[in-house]
This record gives sequence, structure tokens and C-alpha cells, in this order.
Amino acid sequence: MTAALSLSPKTAPHDLALGAVALSSRDPERLIPFYRDGVGLEVLSTGETVVLGAGGRPLVEITRRSDAAPAPVRAPGLFHMAIRVPDRASLAARLLALHHMGLRMGASDHLVSEALYVDDPDGNGIEIYRDRPADEWPRSVDGTIAMATLPLDLNALAREALPAAQPAPAGTDMGHVHLKVSDLEAARRFWVDTVGLTIMARYPGALFVSADGYHHHLGLNTWQSSGAPAPAAGTAGLDHFTVRLPQASIDALGQRLAAAGVAFAAVEGGGLTVRDPSGNTAVFRPA
Repeated sequence: MTAALSLSPKTAPHDLALGAVALSSRDPERLIPFYRDGVGLEVLSTGETVVLGAGGRPLVEITRRSDAAPAPVRAPGLFHMAIRVPDRASLAARLLALHHMGLRMGASDHLVSEALYVDDPDGNGIEIYRDRPADEWPRSVDGTIAMATLPLDLNALAREALPAAQPAPAGTDMGHVHLKVSDLEAARRFWVDTVGLTIMARYPGALFVSADGYHHHLGLNTWQSSGAPAPAAGTAGLDHFTVRLPQASIDALGQRLAAAGVAFAAVEGGGLTVRDPSGNTAVFRPA
């Protein structure tokens, strides 16, 4: 049995940013209109892997797997990826674009953010959101953040849209990734005790963790996936997601993973790739 790690603030990651989320699909081209016209991303490259982004920054990579089977709903994997836009007018533009495509959406006011929810044609969950200013986030004395799921006034939001359809602007990024996990306590031990993220909010069956006081870089939940095995290799859906950290933080993470007995592999350019206890793959790359 591996002894539990005791992390000090010096070992916790700082200057963390999320990079592209990589998906597998039988037909990447079928997804392009959704991400281009609805989400507002630019098509940066095509081929066996379609890359889409904003301001030249890759945010979604979709690789062809012609034999990929759909992931079981109960399997660990992607609950949603969350694309963050810089302002309310940009969120309103996405609301109108998705509405004009005839897509069904959810919408919520989370106190820290305002968000739209929609599935891509493969069934991958997508959130598009804008943050409220950090000094408006409701915080408890212990530093955790209160989030809620309240109705969002879509009529008021729509009135803030610019008159012409606009793509997602520069500054749009991957704000967070929400994962389905099979065991919440095992996920906590990995992402908090070993990786070093901080718990920002707890809810029944879910944890929200981050670096540097953000409301969450990762959501972790067992709402559909408690006790479920990882999907088979080659399944459609989440292949991996990318985390950007300073090189020194990646090196320190490698040491902590080794000390915890967690298998990982080096990747070109000084990064590493690792699977969490539920089989979700994260690729850490130098910022």
C-alpha cells in the first residue's frame, strides 16, 4: 500500500490552463458545422484529425476512428467540455447561433457564471459560458465557492447579442472540463492529493477542483457512472484533455505520481500523460 502524500501549497500547481479536448469520432466532418456555426470555432485544420479553435488557439481536436463504438452512457468519460467566452455579448451570440440551428439547449445561472448546455451530433456534452467577475463569486470562510443551478433569462441574454452573427472572439478558451468518474473518493485522492488541485465546492456525488482559486478547472461526478468500468479502448468520445503547466510544475507532478505509484508516460516536449483511476486520460504539457 502506498502511503498518502502530504501536499504543501508549494507542491500545488499554479498558472494552470486547459488546452484542447481531444475526441474520437467515426465521422469528424459531420461535427464541423456544429462547432463552426453553433459554437463559433474556426476550422484550423482538417484531415484524419479536425482541429477547431478561436484566435488561432486549438480547443477541440476530433480524430477519425471508423470503428469507434458509442461510449455507454454510464461509462466514465466526458460529462462536458466547457468553452469560456470573454463577455456576455459573445455568450448571447452563441445562444442565437445554436437557436438558429434548431438545437435543444439547457441554460443556467451558476452564480459564478452564466452557461448554455448543448450536445454535439455525437452526443458529447458542451457547455459555453462566461464568468462573472471573481470578486462577485460567493465564497465561504473556508475559501470554497458557492455555486448553484438557477434559471437563466434567455430573453435578456439574447438582447445583448450583436446584430450580425459573430464567431467566438480571441480570448475564448477551454475554461473547464467536467468528467464522469466511477469512484469520487478515488478521484479526489488522485486529483487533489496527488495532482495537487484544491477542492472549491462539494455537492452530492460531485467535486469541483481547481488551481489558483478559480471556481473549477475540473468537475468530477458519479451521477451516471458510479462503479462503472472505463470504456473500451477505441470508444467514441473523450480521448484525452490537455492541461498546461509550467515545466517545473510538470516535473514536480511526475515526482508525485511516481511516489504515489501511479503509472505515467513522458510525451514529447517535456510533458506527461496519465490516466486517472476512472480511466480518463490527461496530457500535461508545458505552458
